[in-house]
Amino acid sequence: MGLLGRGPTLQRVRWLSIPRCRECFRPGGWAWLLLFLALVSGLLQPHRMPQTLPPPQAVLTTNSKVGVHTRLTDEVEAWKIQTSLAMVREMGSPWIVEYFPWAYIEPEPGKYTWEHSDTVLSHAENQGLTVIARLGMVPAWARPDPREMQTTDTYLAPERYADFAEFASAFVARYRDTVDHIIVWNEPNLSFEWGFRPVDPAAYVALLRVVTPAAHAANPDVVVLGGALAPTLEPAGSAAGLNDLVYLEEMYKSGASAYLDAVAAHAYGLAFAPETSPAEDVINFRRVELLRGIMDAYGDSEKAIYVTEAGWNDHPRWSWAVLPGERVRYTLDAYAWAASQWPWCPVVAVWMFRTPQQLYNYQDYYAFVTPDFQVRPIYTSVQRYTGNVD
Repeated sequence: MGLLGRGPTLQRVRWLSIPRCRECFRPGGWAWLLLFLALVSGLLQPHRMPQTLPPPQAVLTTNSKVGVHTRLTDEVEAWKIQTSLAMVREMGSPWIVEYFPWAYIEPEPGKYTWEHSDTVLSHAENQGLTVIARLGMVPAWARPDPREMQTTDTYLAPERYADFAEFASAFVARYRDTVDHIIVWNEPNLSFEWGFRPVDPAAYVALLRVVTPAAHAANPDVVVLGGALAPTLEPAGSAAGLNDLVYLEEMYKSGASAYLDAVAAHAYGLAFAPETSPAEDVINFRRVELLRGIMDAYGDSEKAIYVTEAGWNDHPRWSWAVLPGERVRYTLDAYAWAASQWPWCPVVAVWMFRTPQQLYNYQDYYAFVTPDFQVRPIYTSVQRYTGNVD
């Protein structure tokens, strides 16, 4: 017996054997063999869901702060996008974080390709999900000439900030009825995410200074999230990045408060339980509370922190992984902690719901659902926690 995925359910089909008879190889026999192979190919094609939208749905949940970080950026089949987002709703998660790369949407200056983002956002809206849109990835035309300077797609020079702001404005304007939150960049306190350059909080604030007014001009109600900082203990001068607490404070010293509506933060628990107390020299889930303290110290007590990545990994051999049962308990306890202890946090979006393809590394063990839509224990546990399964 073989298994073929078609969304949340699996269809069982009996594998068919190619006949080993001589007749297939007689003159004219190839026609029968080709017909047989075509028939088998048709039987084994996964059934695709209709791409028409069903009636509008609503998320039922016991905790309005439950969220997941979806990874539909490179998902090319519309039925898989629809299935993923339907499963998010059925799990009881009202929030998703999704990545919308500038390089994909504006591959040439002023020429936008909205088809994929239209598909993702129409299905998200149909499922009743609140979307936080992460914007980033620099197109080749907005980077230095590679003959003069080799760069990565996270390299954004100051003279291109206005181009990125124009893209952000176009995105916000197009989806003003669908997307109420955007994240400007991702983990700018890591060199890898800052074009393999020394990280620069003042330069990131300069980016916000250009992007935020443009986004607000397109939609005055959009919430611009700054930061999306990676939790790290890297000291000043490190080639890898900069401690997120130091980075956020340097952002405030550079005037960030005027150019962000809220802060996005990443809150990975590593091997620690979610209730473990925060400390400046430890990376754990409650490290976010130290970021909260910095915001309070700079007069931003009224602004929220959105946890746009978080979670635990249950890889059997990764040094920072936990047991599968611990992962379930820690995740549910983290959602509960945010609901009871963090009034300033609207959502905890756990990394990650599903990837289009298996990655064959420890990242696969963050997933709630496999690429072929087989649910992992974390999925059914959250579904039960939110009241969507007995």
